[in-house]
Amino acid sequence: MAMSNPAVHQRALDIGLTALAPLLWGSTYIVTTELLPPDRPLVAACLRTLPAGLLLLLWVRQWPAPGEWLRLLVLAGLNLALFQALLFVAAYRLPGGVAAVVGAIQPLLVMGLAWAWDVRRPNPVAVLASVVGIVGMALLLLSPQSRWDVAGVLAALIGAASMATGTYLSRRWKSSLSLLGFTAWQLMLAGLMLLPAAWWLDPPLQALSLGAGLGYAYLSLAGALLAYVLWFRGLARLSPVAVSALGLLSPVTAVLLGWALLGQALHGAALWGLMLVLGSVLVVQKAPSPPRPVA
Repeated sequence: MAMSNPAVHQRALDIGLTALAPLLWGSTYIVTTELLPPDRPLVAACLRTLPAGLLLLLWVRQWPAPGEWLRLLVLAGLNLALFQALLFVAAYRLPGGVAAVVGAIQPLLVMGLAWAWDVRRPNPVAVLASVVGIVGMALLLLSPQSRWDVAGVLAALIGAASMATGTYLSRRWKSSLSLLGFTAWQLMLAGLMLLPAAWWLDPPLQALSLGAGLGYAYLSLAGALLAYVLWFRGLARLSPVAVSALGLLSPVTAVLLGWALLGQALHGAALWGLMLVLGSVLVVQKAPSPPRPVA
C-alpha cells in the first residue's frame, strides 16, 4: 500500500494543477464585463493569445521540427482560434448559461473520439457521470427565461467539438517541443489567426483605461499563458477524458465569482446543480481509462 502512495499523490497533484486552468478561465467573464471595453470580442481573444505566445516564445526560443508545423497549426486552430471565435459568437447570441450547458458535452465528445480512432470503448461510469454533469450544469445555469437561438447553439456545438478534438489530438500527437514551447507556438499561431478577424470585424480599440489595461494583461498572462501551460501539462499526464471533465469547473467558477463579487443569486435548484457538477467531475477523475484493445 505504501508503494502506491507516491503515484496517488502525483495524480492528485496533476489533477489539482490542471484544474487551475478552468478556474482561471472561469474568471474571464467577470474581468470582461467589469473591466474591458464592450463589443470587441475578437480583439479580446487576439490580445489574450498573441502577446502570451510571443512572451513565452521569447523565453523558450524553440522551433518545431519540420514535420510538426501542420499539426501545430491544426491544434492552434482547434484549441484556441476556432474555439475562441465560436465561443464569442455563442456568447453574443445565447445567454451564458445556455452556451455553457451546450459546451458541457465535451467529455462525451472526447470519449466518442477515443472510441472512433483508438477503439477505446468508453467507461460506462464516466459516461454516466458526464451525463449527470450536463444535467447539473442545466440546473445551475438555465432558467425558464433562457432563450435558444439556432445559430448560437450551432456555434456552441461546433466550438465544443473543436475544443474536444483539440484536447484529444494534443495527447495523441507527440511533439518534439517542450511543454512551454508547445504552448507558446499554439498561442502565437492562434493569435495570428485571430488578428485579421479582430482587425476587420471589431471596432477600433480606443485609448485604454488603467482598469482595461490590467484586464487585458490578466487575461493574457493568467488566462492564456499560465492556464494553457497547466492545461497542456495535464493533457500530457492525464487522460483526455479526465482533463475535458475538469473544463466544467470554468462555468462553475464564473457563477461562484458572480455570487461572491457581484451579489448574484445562487439558491434552490442551482445549488443542487452545483453539487451534481462537482460530483460528476470527481467521479470522472476516479474512473479508470479503458485499455486499447490488442489488434
